[in-house]
Amino acid sequence: MTTSESRRTRNPLESHGITDPGTVYWTPNTPKLYEHAVSRNEAKIAHLGPMVVSTGKYTGRTPKDKYVVDEPSSREHIWWDGNKAITPEQFDQLHSLVTTHLRGKELYVQDCFVGADPRYQLKVRIITEMAWHNLFVRNMFIRQEGGSVHQGEPDFTVIDVPSCHADPEKLGLRSDAFIAMSFEKKLVLIGGTEYGGEMKKSIFTVMHYELPLQNVFSMHCSANVGTHDDTALFFGLSGTGKTTLSTDPKRRLIGDDEHGWSDSGIFNFEGGCYAKMINLSRDSEPEIYETTRKFGTVLENVVMDPVTRELDLDDDSLTENTRGAYPLESLPNVAERSVGDHPTAVIFLTADAFGVLPPVSLLSPEQAMYHFLSGYTAKVAGTEVGLTEPQATFSTCFGAPFLAHRPTVYANLLRDRLKTHGSRVYLVNTGWIGGPAGRSGRVPIDFTRSIIDAALSKHLREASTTTDPIFGFEVPDHCEGVPDDILKPRDAWEDKDAYDRQAQKLAGMFQENFKKFAHLTDEDLEQYGPKTST
Repeated sequence: MTTSESRRTRNPLESHGITDPGTVYWTPNTPKLYEHAVSRNEAKIAHLGPMVVSTGKYTGRTPKDKYVVDEPSSREHIWWDGNKAITPEQFDQLHSLVTTHLRGKELYVQDCFVGADPRYQLKVRIITEMAWHNLFVRNMFIRQEGGSVHQGEPDFTVIDVPSCHADPEKLGLRSDAFIAMSFEKKLVLIGGTEYGGEMKKSIFTVMHYELPLQNVFSMHCSANVGTHDDTALFFGLSGTGKTTLSTDPKRRLIGDDEHGWSDSGIFNFEGGCYAKMINLSRDSEPEIYETTRKFGTVLENVVMDPVTRELDLDDDSLTENTRGAYPLESLPNVAERSVGDHPTAVIFLTADAFGVLPPVSLLSPEQAMYHFLSGYTAKVAGTEVGLTEPQATFSTCFGAPFLAHRPTVYANLLRDRLKTHGSRVYLVNTGWIGGPAGRSGRVPIDFTRSIIDAALSKHLREASTTTDPIFGFEVPDHCEGVPDDILKPRDAWEDKDAYDRQAQKLAGMFQENFKKFAHLTDEDLEQYGPKTST
């Protein structure tokens, strides 16, 4: 074995079970990783310098191939309804498979941190066989100063080996791909998939496990802060506008995806962003658009002209889930130290394709728990084969695939912080108004921005409201920059009876989905959800 850019004389990976690798590159910088990724035919360079890669078969996460080891030390904490268990013996077999596969291979190691608050920061080591994967995590996590390595062993290690495929029949797995984590051994094993997001989200799951045990609320949300140190959180599933709305030129970005809420305030887990690139435009999202024209950005599955090297951000021929990974410093307006005070506003984003929910509503702490556990948005007819009408999607805590503990653990942490710090919660519909998708238009982005501004300036706290008869939340009668008739969705429908039927239908979906939480909570949260007529 040869170690590059490290003075270590012994094999520093032996503690991770990797006994005889080839050359190991320790904490290589961005130019070095560019050189290696291109020379190894892993990537191409686009116009103005971003790196373009293809992730092959998997252009997104494969959550059905994610496993958590059923171990005595963590067993009682894990939400087994949302996590697939494997035995310690299965994990050991996978570990042996991976380490044997790595014999003689070149490897890249990034030692980095997760968690901007030093009290809750984890030392993380990412070991990859692909150079571009190492640049991906170098962009996504908090870098070591001067490219140094961790003193002592890391708190958690990820070994990512896409070329290693499991024998599903022999190992009792679903397929040849795997994302397996052991909280006891502090180790994540990834194989059979090149999708970079698996590394990012594996560490997110680790933080979702570790932080609640320390009474810190771990959250799948973006966050920003204004000139008066007024912090805002944005929860929302894909397509609801979480990244777009949090990247606001008037406010400083804390982070776009993963945060903790401690007794001191908000802190980012990461040192970078992982934004969707499909249909990105300079006009609508100028700050994010500029990252596609910078050296250091990694673009996954973005189509590029092979001759001119120009990008086509509207081309979804490889996948609709095109992504860009870039460090926070690529953006012009970010928060110092990636931290913020306790939030003034907590915003739940949903894209309601049924056209039922108001553009904005105010939630009590109990209603916030209900809607947080529900995690609602909707898919639009025509986006998937066989989908002919809007389809409700419920992802508890706005991030079910990444939860380690039971959902009510996170909901209780949310409730306690709302009551302690007086943060107000707003349910904001960025979807359709005046009718369902296909027969109406989406709420204009300018209206949504006006709503966000009113929430952050506290004007919505003082507005007169009307109680929605079905959903029970308070709907403002007026919001500066938004027509009054838009605020009440029933008024915007020509056919009021059709609205009533659609609203009852969606309310029933909420009720049916929420039945699974009845045995998990001591509170009767169902009373804070929508009501259907008998």
